[in-house]
Amino acid sequence: MSEFVRQARAVIIGGGIVGCSTAYHLARLGFDDVVVIEKGELTSGSTFHAAGLVGQLRSNANITQLLGYSVDLYARLEAETGLGTGWKMNGGLRLACNHERWTEVKRQATTARSFGLDMQLLTPAEAKKLWPAMDVADVVGAAYLPTDGQASPSDITRSLARGARTAGARFFENTLVTGIVVEDGRAVAVDTDRGRIACDVVVNCAGQWARDVGRLAGVNVPLVSVQHQYLVTEPIDGLPRDLPTLRDPDRLIYFKEEVGGLVMGGYESNPIPWAEQGIPDGFNFSLLDPDWDHFAPLMEEAIERVPVLETAGVRELINGPESFTPDGNFILGEAPEVRNFFVGAGFNAYGIAAGGGAGMALAEWVAKGEPPFDLWPVDIRRFGRPHRDIDWVRRRTLEAYAKHYTMAWPFEEHASGRPCRRSPLYDVLKRQGACFGEKLGWERPNWFAGEGETPEDRYSFGRQNWFDAVGREHRAARETVALFDQSSFAKFAVVGPDAERALTWICAGNVSRKPGTLTYTQLLNARGGIECDLTVARLARDHYYLVTGTGFASHDLAWIHRHIEPSLNAQVIDVTSAWAVLSLMGPNARELLSRLSPDDLSNEAFPFAAAREIGVAGAPVNALRVTYVGELGYELHVPVEYARNVYDAITAVGGEFGLANAGYRAIESLRLEKGYRAWGADIGPDYTPLEAGLGWAVKFKSGQDFLGREALLEAREKPLKKCLACFTVDDPDVVLLGRETIYRNGERAGWLSSAGWGYTVGKNIGYGYVRNKAGVDANYLESGEYELEVATERVSCSLHMQPLYDPQMTRIKV
Repeated sequence: MSEFVRQARAVIIGGGIVGCSTAYHLARLGFDDVVVIEKGELTSGSTFHAAGLVGQLRSNANITQLLGYSVDLYARLEAETGLGTGWKMNGGLRLACNHERWTEVKRQATTARSFGLDMQLLTPAEAKKLWPAMDVADVVGAAYLPTDGQASPSDITRSLARGARTAGARFFENTLVTGIVVEDGRAVAVDTDRGRIACDVVVNCAGQWARDVGRLAGVNVPLVSVQHQYLVTEPIDGLPRDLPTLRDPDRLIYFKEEVGGLVMGGYESNPIPWAEQGIPDGFNFSLLDPDWDHFAPLMEEAIERVPVLETAGVRELINGPESFTPDGNFILGEAPEVRNFFVGAGFNAYGIAAGGGAGMALAEWVAKGEPPFDLWPVDIRRFGRPHRDIDWVRRRTLEAYAKHYTMAWPFEEHASGRPCRRSPLYDVLKRQGACFGEKLGWERPNWFAGEGETPEDRYSFGRQNWFDAVGREHRAARETVALFDQSSFAKFAVVGPDAERALTWICAGNVSRKPGTLTYTQLLNARGGIECDLTVARLARDHYYLVTGTGFASHDLAWIHRHIEPSLNAQVIDVTSAWAVLSLMGPNARELLSRLSPDDLSNEAFPFAAAREIGVAGAPVNALRVTYVGELGYELHVPVEYARNVYDAITAVGGEFGLANAGYRAIESLRLEKGYRAWGADIGPDYTPLEAGLGWAVKFKSGQDFLGREALLEAREKPLKKCLACFTVDDPDVVLLGRETIYRNGERAGWLSSAGWGYTVGKNIGYGYVRNKAGVDANYLESGEYELEVATERVSCSLHMQPLYDPQMTRIKV
């Protein structure tokens, strides 16, 4: 056994594929003195029993790119290290056995093309040629991705470990981590049963144990263990060795060829959690007892698909627990609670597919302070308060597991763990017909059912049952007035004598204005990419009030906290739960609010982009004159104890002004018409304000320095390589959902980042970046002819350079 170390630059906890991949990539980045600690032996946790299918396509371009990197790495790794990996690029098949699934598959094929993958659509006969052993009597069609494949999980991991060792990393097996030392909010050492290792960085790649390891540092890692079974057969006569991997989501099963036999597993609708009271000590290279009764329904489905299974010899039924997360995505990044403590865990049974790319991304994040590209769908900061309760996490995770192969419906909501967080208006809105959605635990009205309608979503790939109801709400906001409960907004106070100095550096917009003013601004990274997109209200010289999206609470709070210079006397405080938010939007908003407030609400006294404390029905209200729907409006930030009174007062007089309750689906339609951007879709860390058409919000002329300024100044001197544009499709039978491929003059040029229906303009609306390495400007955009690919069919579309609705901003400033 190697002599144990007392000092390292980075300590990686966990010797599975992700830990070894992270060590491999860190070492190759020149990050010397990397140590890997494994409580058992390498691969002894979940890696050794993984099925080893390697697919690439996900609903996000960057996560797809990450998995594509895994494929590239696995293809070259054996030649580099001299250790076999079992990698076979034998392609992957995905079946569709009904017409709705076929629509889903065709939309996935379009997404694949958007992201640069060659996904081919096959007839049942063509699919059977690739997979002769299956029965295709009920198959409608199939998708084939030639660059998918399979690998030997343990072999790949050992190959990565050898590569890491060659570059200087050291591995210590049979070593138990007993504590994480945190000083001044930073991880500084790892305690083990062999002694303490002082270090600069701790990387938690502990798989199923990652939650326990996180707790040692005061970090929440929301994952749980779930039993996952697959069957391994004896060799089957005549079975080709080059079979693609096969996924049959309508039967919830998957297959791969292995040594002339088959591996078959699946995702049950009634998954079984494991280790609810903790993982037993010594659970290394260990499996659970096979549960044939639980596996039987999947086996029946598999035999119908592959009849030869009925007579094939069974070698074993493997029951190996794995870590799963509440949203089915894995977890990467620096923990918001503790600096220099990174997490790479929760891989939801596709850790082999993701392992190469995840290790690369995590290593770059550690070495360079930021990921190689936007990884928001897997960022640990996407979680929030509900995810600290393990029972809530388990309920939601089991639902996500059960949906692993079910139809991925547009606008689908989760059902478990609800209701969790409720605004003061939840009960009254429910009685008035609200159909709620959920985000970060918050119940939020998506739409309101009218007379004869049921407040319940019915999913489809066409226009869903709420389409007309949302249209009513949309028109109320445009024509009379609508009331939105947006209490779930994340809200922060930045206070202290140096609050202005702190925010001046963090914000790209000018927040040095007098109290009573609002600033819409982005917070940028050093590359000029948009890390946060929010509204800043200056309430006093030393007090700012920030409002951002519900789902970005942890992310934005951590970003702001970590970019306030330590020498400044300024603090950021999460005040989300203190304030309810009622947004009153529409041409009658001022007239209605004036009936309830003694304060002067005239445009002269209370102009657009102003913040005022006003009285409303006896309540002290922070009113922000701002809009995300493109109409005259007010966000009324009300202390929670007054919220019901204010709501009752508004609705009591609202009838004469045409007031309607409205929800988030109407907000989406309204903002698309107005051209407002959505962070996480239209904008994010990979997009600058210049590319997103938000350069007007940047304080270039102020002379003030801010994070990202140099990058933007440099970018202004060069042609943009991508630019956000608006597209419309007139045909109402077309349904745009996002990720549809943009074609310019017949060439693939990008994809839609967000899309929906505009009820005022009466058209499908989509936003997406047109890309061109040689440069994109207005002339380039306007000189092209455009089409969108929707579920593999191309449809004509029109380009728009201005917002579709009120481009002169006259309606919001009256």
